[in-house]
Amino acid sequence: MAGMTDVIACETSICSIEGGILRYQGYTIDDLTKNTTFEEVIYLLWYGRLPNRLELKALKEDMAENSKLPPEIYALLKLYAPWGNAMAKLRTCVSFLTHFDDEVMDHSFGADHRKAIRIMARIAAIVAAIDRIRKGLEPIEINTIAANSLAETFLWLLTGEKPAPIAVKALDTCLILHAEHELNASTFAARVTVSTMSDIYSGIVSAIGTLKGPLHGNANEQVAVMLEDIGNINQVEPYLDQKIKNGELIMGFGHRVYKKGDPRVKYLRPLAKELAEWRQDSRWYEMALKIETIVQDRKALMPNVDFYSALVYTSLGIPRDLFTLIFAISRTSGWLAHILEQHENNQLLRPRAKYIGKKEVSWIAVEDR
Repeated sequence: MAGMTDVIACETSICSIEGGILRYQGYTIDDLTKNTTFEEVIYLLWYGRLPNRLELKALKEDMAENSKLPPEIYALLKLYAPWGNAMAKLRTCVSFLTHFDDEVMDHSFGADHRKAIRIMARIAAIVAAIDRIRKGLEPIEINTIAANSLAETFLWLLTGEKPAPIAVKALDTCLILHAEHELNASTFAARVTVSTMSDIYSGIVSAIGTLKGPLHGNANEQVAVMLEDIGNINQVEPYLDQKIKNGELIMGFGHRVYKKGDPRVKYLRPLAKELAEWRQDSRWYEMALKIETIVQDRKALMPNVDFYSALVYTSLGIPRDLFTLIFAISRTSGWLAHILEQHENNQLLRPRAKYIGKKEVSWIAVEDR
């Protein structure tokens, strides 16, 4: 089947998408978005249940203790040209972290979970350092701030200022919504890699490399490009008319799995509105509402998670080419959950291919070809 669409490749208890309902470990995305924090979701994905107060406190403390980056990471980032691809920088930095972990090839349950905490704790600091160093700014040492969550930590490391509560809550919500999505391309890549009994870092590097491809990641960045190209609400209809006439893709609409609408949009749309009001700039939000209405009417397509997340990240002051890296910060929690699950009962993932080439070709000597 083309693209392996609907082919069952493995069994998992981490995430399900059935009847258009997204669940993490049995909990609906609605319950989790309304009631939990991203750190609680991390624990849920890795351990199969929500943490109690002591377990949540311990997870946060473990992540705080393991969040400091080796100085060699900063030195590596300073070797890159400022305009270098941000996803490529993230991929290389995560790979480089391998050399600072003495448990790399220990596949025991305890070692795997300790490595998962180290990776999860450091990835936000790497993304923030990528942006600051390319701007000629020194990265902020994580032990100089007093953040209460990964969302707050990231925004603080990125901007150098304590973020507003509304910004922290918005990013935390986005991290929950993007954390996991069953056997997507990057998750499958991670599971294939570690099924060979390769290390966890290699699995995350495979996932990041897969997410780097524009058919998987990058869509929210392209939504921002589209809104900038349109410019103002009066140009929305002419712009979409031309796109539809030319048969071009309209970014942020449609989904391979959700045929009746992405369940994450109902949280991102009001979040985008709230942040637009906070910033006192509703231009993009009003354009987005008009785009959504026209595309639904003319193409019967509904927005997906990328459409309104582009507005949220823009309102948070995050550079456009970091949008997919924010996705990676969140999805690392899901990638790690699948890696841990794969290692618990491992079997090499080795699918077959249907051969469609020539058969029974006879060899011809080089002088007769």
